[in-house]
Amino acid sequence: MNICVAGAGGFIGGYLVKDLLAQGHSVRAIDIKPFEEWYQRFDSAENVVANLELKDACYAAAEGMDRIYNLACNMGGMGFIQNNHALCMQSVLIQSHMVMACRDQNVPEILYSSSACIYPEHIQEEIKDAAAQGLKESDAYPANPQDGYGWEKLFSEIITHYFAQDYDFKQRVCRFHNVYGPNGTFEGGREKAPAAICRKVIHAKLSGDHTIDIWGDGQQTRSFMYIDDCITGMDKLWASDFDQPINLGSDEMVSINQLVDIVEGIAGIKLERNYQLDKPQGVRGRNSDNTLIEEVLGWKPSVKLQEGLEKTYAWILSEMQDRY
Repeated sequence: MNICVAGAGGFIGGYLVKDLLAQGHSVRAIDIKPFEEWYQRFDSAENVVANLELKDACYAAAEGMDRIYNLACNMGGMGFIQNNHALCMQSVLIQSHMVMACRDQNVPEILYSSSACIYPEHIQEEIKDAAAQGLKESDAYPANPQDGYGWEKLFSEIITHYFAQDYDFKQRVCRFHNVYGPNGTFEGGREKAPAAICRKVIHAKLSGDHTIDIWGDGQQTRSFMYIDDCITGMDKLWASDFDQPINLGSDEMVSINQLVDIVEGIAGIKLERNYQLDKPQGVRGRNSDNTLIEEVLGWKPSVKLQEGLEKTYAWILSEMQDRY
């Protein structure tokens, strides 16, 4: 197949391009970042730098393609999301132009990468047990997404649905829940919690300053999906005939304090915790309800947090240790 990966220079995009090439597909890899800033780049792909917020760039990306994966957007960790509402919303242009390109250039298939941030904030305001905290796909409406980023993702889900329905192309929509792993962002303000905690623990250990700053009170809960499960899930979704939005995330929920416990254990260190209650911390509790994905795919993400964090910690350590 001829496949376009939009956002190929990002964390998930790099892994996806690698997987598609290994399967024997011809891949057009596109990102707004200059090549030297791509997380992974493969010479066997057609690598393109372009701003996919622009309609002409999306039409050029889609030309001759059998399938599009749109992972392109402005995003980051909670600090970035809560301080860049308008910038996050601007990404609606990307998927809007992509589905127009599918319509006008007869691209038969498109996958849109959505987010757990589409779920209503009011059902995530209290800390509950893992089962009660699980977000079901049906919980999305009545809508009250998290910040500008959540609204952008939900709008893009909707426009994808109507274009696919009216113009007869296939759609897949994955609601990602906190994807992490090696070769991802671990500093600079856009990193997710697992990478941020790994970085902070490594800094504390290598610097000798055995303290760690934690945003919030550490009791807020999340689930985190290892990158290998993310790639496998998208592949399995295309192998099915299911075309509605679906959770793609782990249902192994932990608190941020527990996340720190695990990374401390990997590092072999105990740190003094400095809770920063004025920092962005997002919703109080979130987990993935995987009932639907198990039902339609007979599969769900399975890499345990301990295993994924060990690999992520080792990679971040290799990136940081020469600084000390």
